[in-house]
Amino acid sequence: MGLLDFFKRIEPDKKKRPILHTAYDAVFTFAFAPDTVTQGGVHIKDGVDLKRTMFHVVIALQLCYLFGTYNIGHQHFLALGEYPGFLEGFHLKLSHGLIKLLPLFIWTNVIGLGIEIWFAAKKGHAVEEGFLVSGALIPLIMPPDLPIWILCISVAFAVIIGKEAFGGTGMNIWNVALLARVFVFFAYPTTISGDNVWVSGFDAIAPGVQTEYGWLHGIFNGLFNWMDIDTFREGAAVVDGFSGATPLALAYQGGWDAVTATFSISEMWWGAIPGSIGETSKPLIIIGALFLIATGIASWRIMLSMLLGAIAMAMLLNVWGATPFMEVPWIYQFYMGSFFFAMAFMATDPVTAASTNTGKWIYGFLIGFIGMIVRVMNPAYPEGWMLAILFMNTFAPLIDHYVVEANMKKRLSRA
Repeated sequence: MGLLDFFKRIEPDKKKRPILHTAYDAVFTFAFAPDTVTQGGVHIKDGVDLKRTMFHVVIALQLCYLFGTYNIGHQHFLALGEYPGFLEGFHLKLSHGLIKLLPLFIWTNVIGLGIEIWFAAKKGHAVEEGFLVSGALIPLIMPPDLPIWILCISVAFAVIIGKEAFGGTGMNIWNVALLARVFVFFAYPTTISGDNVWVSGFDAIAPGVQTEYGWLHGIFNGLFNWMDIDTFREGAAVVDGFSGATPLALAYQGGWDAVTATFSISEMWWGAIPGSIGETSKPLIIIGALFLIATGIASWRIMLSMLLGAIAMAMLLNVWGATPFMEVPWIYQFYMGSFFFAMAFMATDPVTAASTNTGKWIYGFLIGFIGMIVRVMNPAYPEGWMLAILFMNTFAPLIDHYVVEANMKKRLSRA
């Protein structure tokens, strides 16, 4: 109780300092569960509020964060031809990953939370889920070397235009994290597409290009020197034969043979490949998805139907076989790209997805079906889940409307 009493003593005055009070309230309600429950004989009574519900998603993302952080460093040293074994140079890879990921995470939440706190103070209500899930998702779907100023603009756009303009939490029609990514894709496409953006620490991925280490690397070097272990090597350069291309880019250029000439199936499945920070390790994403299903946070109907839709379209493309990418065996489509991450953490957003059970089946299936079309048949963008999910976010209310109308007609016909 001592900590609770301390928080209550430092509470700012709501009228004199509304923004500070809103920030305080966001921290307070995150740290402490409600001490009141719904009254009445027909209600479930517990202390689980929106913040604690959404925090389950953050928990499910932690394995992606751990692996993604390490993989940033692993891809960096592969480009240098150093420590080719996945666990070789462990301390250097983990340190480099932290140096790249932490600024993305910190600035995402500073900008997003700052905007939400300001809007909440102006409206006179508490911060609800406080950018909790979006702030955890956005760093995982960005390239590790994305300029911070671009990240900040994209987060501000997503929160203001995609969320607050519609009334705040629970009112937005598009997934906020995906809006941040789509803003970067269309406003600054060279920072989020191509072969140069998925491996960090270089101006370009070309033989002889030297790596760029900053002052944080210098601090780690001091620690590693004191521990008498390997340090970051200034002047190290990209080796011949390293391209930085993702499996999807290779598949578009030369089909499955081009992919397997560079990456093994095991590397693609476990995630030791270039790509967005959180999307590469399929088993860890699936573990997170199962956690969300078990806790009732995410809809298994959307996940399963999205999988079925993607399989159906991939099989049709295999039959067509007009390009090398279309000929990639349908099952191997799931070894490449961000399908599982999009399925588990993006398509299942309860605010922007369909709400009816039948609508969830339709919504998820169309995301998988359309997303596979965009992935395989769009030469400018060899991935499709971001665009497919945002497209179906737009139609989710319409899907629910017709499902409800159909149910009403069935009931009226029986009356």
